Amino acid sequence: MADITHWADVIADEVLAKGRKHLVATGITPSGHIHIGNMREVVTADVAYRALLDKGAEAEFIYIADTYDPLRKVYPFLDESYAEHVGKPLSEIPCPCGEHKNYSEHFLEPFLGALDHLGIHPKVYRADELYKEGVYVEAIKQALVKRDEIAEILQTRSGKTPVETWNPFNPICLECGKVNTTIVTGFDLDAETVDYDCSCGHSGTVSMKGGGKLTWRVDWPARWKALGVSVEPFGKDHASRGGSYDTGQDIVKEIFGYDAPHPIVYEWIMLGQKGAMSSSTGVVVSIADMLKVVPPEVLRYLIIRTKPEKHIRFDPALPLLTLVDEFERLHSSDNTTSYDKRMIELSHAAGLCHTDIPFKHMTTIYQVAAGDFDKIMKIVKRAGYDTSNERCIRELVDNVGNWLEMYAPDNAKFSVQEGISVNAANLTPFQRAFLTSFSYILEKSGELTGEDYHNLVYSSKEAGSELNTMIAAAMDVSPESLEVNPKELFKAVYISVLDQASGPKAGWFLSSLEKDFLIKRFRDAAAYRP
Repeated sequence: MADITHWADVIADEVLAKGRKHLVATGITPSGHIHIGNMREVVTADVAYRALLDKGAEAEFIYIADTYDPLRKVYPFLDESYAEHVGKPLSEIPCPCGEHKNYSEHFLEPFLGALDHLGIHPKVYRADELYKEGVYVEAIKQALVKRDEIAEILQTRSGKTPVETWNPFNPICLECGKVNTTIVTGFDLDAETVDYDCSCGHSGTVSMKGGGKLTWRVDWPARWKALGVSVEPFGKDHASRGGSYDTGQDIVKEIFGYDAPHPIVYEWIMLGQKGAMSSSTGVVVSIADMLKVVPPEVLRYLIIRTKPEKHIRFDPALPLLTLVDEFERLHSSDNTTSYDKRMIELSHAAGLCHTDIPFKHMTTIYQVAAGDFDKIMKIVKRAGYDTSNERCIRELVDNVGNWLEMYAPDNAKFSVQEGISVNAANLTPFQRAFLTSFSYILEKSGELTGEDYHNLVYSSKEAGSELNTMIAAAMDVSPESLEVNPKELFKAVYISVLDQASGPKAGWFLSSLEKDFLIKRFRDAAAYRP
């Protein structure tokens, strides 16, 4: 069977058929918390860029923050005082916490920090700066002159006829500061100015250099031409018939004399059973929060393993452990396909930390040690893991601690009890015989691995095994008549140590505890009578 080519390499081949030099662009409006759903666009752009580089292309990668877009409403996470700022460019609105330059930076700064953590390093542009620096002036002139041609494209492609007062340029009112309440009344190409009337009652003249912005359906194709964009991922909403990419193709070709970039259309990331993530509805898990919980290469893997046109369902609770397990199995396997190897390769990035300790095992170690890092390191070393890269282990410990606090369901949490619980009184004679016998075997054994503990418990089912023989003797029955249910044995272990009937994977759990502690605890539990 022929090897499957990863989707990023398929895209790179399609793009390279058009030429060897490319600029990959991505962009998001920082109007609210930039969430893990938005991450799909940026990671998709990053892996397409890397695939192009791997194939010898001359490629660049940029990120445009749409900081000159207006605040559209008072979102649920905003104070009502922001009502007066609705309609103003995000870059011209005060920061919600007072610690950033403006509103857009409040949301953009943590997002850019998260990109760095994910090993994604595009050249960053801010739309307000591009407009104020005059990057869009020529496009604005062309759009103003060809207003009727653009309106016809919009009507033909989208089926919607622009109102008579519509204009591709939206001036920012010098009085109220809003960009969505003005009407263009005239313009001067030589002076590079635009005249307007505003619904607030003010009339004025603004410069084409920062005095307003192109409306979205014109801004996007103008950006392609101004910056030289040749590849860009975007959500399926923009790709619909009559959508902004549909109209953008014609506008960029007929108005600006440039070809539309190669499209990479992606589906949404769905949050559990809540649906597609959206900053405006509050259905979000921020990238910054997710990076507190999940190793960055796993977040990259979440996007990279699925073709862009297929939706991703993401649940940060127990299903997240399944995702991490899947990644770790692929990462450590010696029997991977070329496709699997490519996924792992694209999931990694320069500077990302990786340790061979499984995430799920660390959830056990962390809780056994009650989060104490020195104790964690002792357990990790005893388990035979490499402890040379303490920084990577500390990152994993922080991830696990945050996951337990933020997303872990109650049945994934436990704490080692300081003494015997009254529930130990309910242990059956069979369970007591097991705990006593188990403790004596542990006492004369050397250090045991998780697998050793697992196999030792299951050896109780084997007639003639040391544990089976000792349990039968303690119960004064013949080994042949002894009926062993390992589930009842594990239950006895969890009741003795955790005061609960179930718990984490037993082998990992027992190997994380000091053997002397287990010996005493099992004997005390077996002997306990209230």
